[in-house]
Amino acid sequence: MMKVHHILIAAILEAAAAQASAQGMSMPAKPAAASAPAMPLVDGEVRKLDPAAGLVVLQHGDIPNLAMPGTTMGFDVADKKMLNGLKVGDKVRFQAEMIKGKATVTELKTVK
Repeated sequence: MMKVHHILIAAILEAAAAQASAQGMSMPAKPAAASAPAMPLVDGEVRKLDPAAGLVVLQHGDIPNLAMPGTTMGFDVADKKMLNGLKVGDKVRFQAEMIKGKATVTELKTVK
C-alpha cells in the first residue's frame, strides 16, 4: 500500500509540473524589482521652501507612481541638501515616493 501511495504522489507532482510547463509558467530569470520601470520625473515649480524643516511646496503635474493628479502641495525631502540653491519660482523635475506615510521628494533637478 505504501508503494502505491508514493507512486500516486509522484504521478500527481509530475502532472502538475507538466501542466505548468504547458501553460508557459516558469520562474522569472530576474526578480520583479529589477525589471520594474524607473519612476518618472515630474515637472513642477517651487512655490515655497523651508530648508530647515526639509520641506518644499511644489505645483506639479500628475505623479503616476503615487496615483496623484497635478496639484500644489508640500513634500518632505529625502535629503535637505536637495534644497540648496533652490528658490521660489524655480522650474524643477522631481521624483516622489511614499516614505513612512509621507509624500517625499527623492530626486530633484532644476530645469534651466
